[in-house]
This record gives sequence, structure tokens and C-alpha cells, in this order.
Amino acid sequence: MAARKSGLGRGLDALIPVDLPVAGFAEVDIAAVQPNPLQPRHRFDDEAMEELAASIREVGVLQPIVLRPGTEQGAYVLIAGERRLRAAALAGMSKIPAVIRPTSSDERNLTEALIENLQRADLSPLEEAAAYQNLLEDFGMTHENVADRVGKSRSAVTNTLRLLQLPPAIQGMLDRGELAAGHARALLSVDDPAYALHIARRAVDEGLSVRSVEEAARERAVAEASPPSRKPRQARPAAIIELEERLTDRLGTEVSIRPKGEGGRLVIRYSSLDDLERIYRALFS
Repeated sequence: MAARKSGLGRGLDALIPVDLPVAGFAEVDIAAVQPNPLQPRHRFDDEAMEELAASIREVGVLQPIVLRPGTEQGAYVLIAGERRLRAAALAGMSKIPAVIRPTSSDERNLTEALIENLQRADLSPLEEAAAYQNLLEDFGMTHENVADRVGKSRSAVTNTLRLLQLPPAIQGMLDRGELAAGHARALLSVDDPAYALHIARRAVDEGLSVRSVEEAARERAVAEASPPSRKPRQARPAAIIELEERLTDRLGTEVSIRPKGEGGRLVIRYSSLDDLERIYRALFS
């Protein structure tokens, strides 16, 4: 599969003049960006920021931040994308792709512009996932809101977003076109990042089909779940399995139900404090 490099966050220097624009696309100096004084979030999870920085080192900034011109010449004020801005700086970047909007642009205009970009036929799966994530993080939308606005099912949006949970090295393979989205989705079920990367490299080197990757991931999951004894496992009720699947789809993360007697435990997996905040909004919004 041929690699493609037509993401919204890349190749902007070929589309714009060298001089800093007042509006449009540009790559701007990170040092020239002032934080948004209205940013409600003041705490950013260190582990999540390191993970995002690692992803940026591997595949770049897939979706530009949004700026407006500042009061000083060559300065800008951040409207949306503070996590991406911080992670890009953490990744050692000096410039970052940006969309520069007129000061009169309101949140509705920004949202509409992002959704319009999502209609592009040449977006890669990772770029699409990053755009969905922007709508969730920067504009407080839910999975259902995003699905309604882009004309897709909620499960399609959720499954695409899960691609951002892959290890950065696998994201790079997907971004370069070495892996198909089907391969990447199959690897989401592998909890061990090192083994997931092992399967991904095999898929690239040996030309494994999506079905073969799914089988390898399934075999690993079965091996990890199997107890050392040979005692047969009791079949789980179909209703419990269905509820797990519906909750996983609704929350966009792994959910397990563990019955015990008349009660049991509900386990919801999250990858960072930001992810936990997203799940909270999904539960109570």
C-alpha cells in the first residue's frame, strides 16, 4: 500500500506564502503562540502528554491547532488545541501547523470548518480520528454529537477514535500506509504493546491479511485469559456479553462485567485522566 502525506497538518508550506498570514493555514513558531486566557483546563496529565508527544514524534501533528491574530505583529492567541501545542513543544518541535481564523470567528464557525474538513475523501484513518478527537476535546462534543454531525454511526466514530490508543510505532505504520485500518483495529484487542508491535511488524514484513492479524490477536487474548489449570471455564450469559459490548460502544473504551452472586463488579478501563474525564462526560452529559 503506498504511503500518503496529504494530512491537514502537513505540507502547508506548499500551499501558503512565506509571510505570516492574518488568516488561513500556516506553520507558526510555537513561541509566538499565547495561551487562551479563557482555557478552563489548567491541569494536563503528564503521562497522557508524553504519549501524545511520542505520537507526534512518530506521525507529526495530524490536525492543526486553531489561532487568532494577537495584538502584536507576528503573535497569535490560541483558540483550540492546547494539548497538541504542549505536546508538540514536548516533542521538540519549534513550529506547529495552525489554522488562523479572523477574530470575528465564533465557536460555531470553527466547528463547521472542522466538520467540513472531515468530508475530505483523502483523510487517512488517523487524521479522521484526530479530527474527531478535536471535536471532543476542543468543543466539548460527545461521540453521539460527532456521529450526528458527520453522518456516521456512533460505533464508527468510537472505533475510529480508538486508533489513537495504538502505540506510536503502530500509528506510524498506519500513517505511512504500511498497515491498513483493518490491521490496526485488530491490534486494539492486544493489551501488550510489545506483542502488538510484534504482530504489526509481521503483518508488514510477511504481508499478513487482516484476518491473519485478527487470529494472532485472538490467540494472544485467549492465552492471556486462560488460567493455568485445565478446569473448564463456565460459559458467560449472553445478556452480560451484550451489555459489555453496548457499554464499550457507548463509552469508547473496554468495559467488563464480572457477576458474583446477586451482584458483581463493573470495570471501566481508562488510559489517562483526560480519558477518564471524557468517560465521565459520556456517562453524565
